[in-house]
Amino acid sequence: MSHVYKKPIEGKIALVAGATRGAGRGIAVELGAAGATVYVTGRTTRQKQSEYRRPETIEDTAELVTQAGGTGIAVPLDHLVSEDVAALVERIRGEQGRLDILVNDIWGGERLFEWDKPVWEHDLEKGLRMLRLAIDTHLITAHHALKLMVEKPGGLLVEVTDGTAEYNAEHYRLSPFYDLCKTAITRLAWAHGKDLEKVGSTSVSITPGWLRSEMMLDIYQVTEENWRDALVAQPHFCISETPRFIGRAVTALAADPDRARWNGRSLSSGGLAKVYEFDDVDGSRPDCWRYMKEVQEPGKPADATGYR
Repeated sequence: MSHVYKKPIEGKIALVAGATRGAGRGIAVELGAAGATVYVTGRTTRQKQSEYRRPETIEDTAELVTQAGGTGIAVPLDHLVSEDVAALVERIRGEQGRLDILVNDIWGGERLFEWDKPVWEHDLEKGLRMLRLAIDTHLITAHHALKLMVEKPGGLLVEVTDGTAEYNAEHYRLSPFYDLCKTAITRLAWAHGKDLEKVGSTSVSITPGWLRSEMMLDIYQVTEENWRDALVAQPHFCISETPRFIGRAVTALAADPDRARWNGRSLSSGGLAKVYEFDDVDGSRPDCWRYMKEVQEPGKPADATGYR
């Protein structure tokens, strides 16, 4: 196996905004494994926690990126603070002279959304805060970072959301606030694509499937090693995937010289796995969104056969 094959994006410079845990961490690590230098941002460091009160830190993520074969650089950052985002982009300009890949995975709303609550019942302040964290952060970051990325053609913007455009168009997602957060990001990617295609760059939105994030594993009181124990409580968790799976999807896009064919599109980890023929870390190839439509929603017994 050649060195080029193992590190198809060696020398590329990436910024993964919101990489403390979950999909952001998985994407950062896989970009590193493919040879990229990855700036990873988030609000939780070894010295200071965000309101999540979680143990994962951006320093941990940066170390995982480097261990995977790339170069991980941790930058503490609140993406609602425009001047701090601008300062990071200027730092990247000074240190690297370019930005090839921007992944907007900023979120922060897990403790804010309320299940199945209409707007008149949902906590208003929590709902508005969620919108700021989910949408304003992405626009602020794109405003500053894309200025650097578009200086050279071939850049890639990846907007991370929950649900494909097709799925979200047919399903009400929890509450008006959460629904807007997740559908807006898909539209943002489409809109950015209209601007970026004029300068030779590409924009997409992407969703993981049922993610075995650190928080989700904790909810089911399991670890990655024994995650199947959670199937007792939730049999459909059999279709879940690791954060590295969406990471491999983003890396495949970044390494594809013909990625402009995806410009403005809504993509998924499972869908891209079929196109680029990559697997999750356990050798499976879960297709969560097809499974949910064909198995879970019709009320069939949990059975991931043919979907993994």
